[in-house]
Amino acid sequence: MFAYLLYVAAALYLGVLTSISPCPLATNIAAISYIGRKVENSRLVINAGLLYTLGRCLLYLVLAVLLTTTALSIPAVSLFLQKYVHLVLGPIFLLLGMLLVGLIKITSGGTMMSEGMQKRVDAMGIWGALLLGVLFAVSFCPTSAVWFFGLLALIMGSEAGAITATLERIGIVLPEASLAGGTIVLPLVYGIGTALPVLVVAFLLAYSAQSVGKTYNILSKVEWGARMVTGSVFVLVGIYFSLKCVFEVS
Repeated sequence: MFAYLLYVAAALYLGVLTSISPCPLATNIAAISYIGRKVENSRLVINAGLLYTLGRCLLYLVLAVLLTTTALSIPAVSLFLQKYVHLVLGPIFLLLGMLLVGLIKITSGGTMMSEGMQKRVDAMGIWGALLLGVLFAVSFCPTSAVWFFGLLALIMGSEAGAITATLERIGIVLPEASLAGGTIVLPLVYGIGTALPVLVVAFLLAYSAQSVGKTYNILSKVEWGARMVTGSVFVLVGIYFSLKCVFEVS
């Protein structure tokens, strides 16, 4: 039960971090603003936010299930993870941590809607929010991609036992580490995490549009702090795993 809650909490945390990362946060606010300015009823603005959230959740669920089940269905992949993941986990954590704290820079041009796509969204009315949710969930910037592939690592670790086996190599044992239905549960929890700030912005647009700018500034500061803390932890964990598993330092 403890391991189950641990995986769920980690997926929710990754989802929230994804949603408040600069690139996804900007697209989230822009999408809801785009839908919200076209309706006068505040209830419809909130519904647009819910539909946008649903679009993102569906895409994350389908993508995560497709990637993880395809990989886990290949015995060679599962065997490789069991045998070698402890050797690459340290360098991967280290690189991801350096990316998050800004020691490594990756530029991204972002994603903009074409004129044709804007017309299609307009034609769909309030349901255009659902389409925008799917489209913007597909577009990954470097930071949000880190969080999503962190989710995939959680799923593959709980389902295939790769992460469990790695932790056992360094003396950490998670009781009942296998998460029943993790391929479905974790993406849904992750999707809910990505939805939380989006729903906040939808409510603000419905009842107090002037507060959106202040909320954006607050979320940006929270994102920076969370990214720095998480990135620093990743760097430390990466160094530890590298010394322990790669260089076999006691």
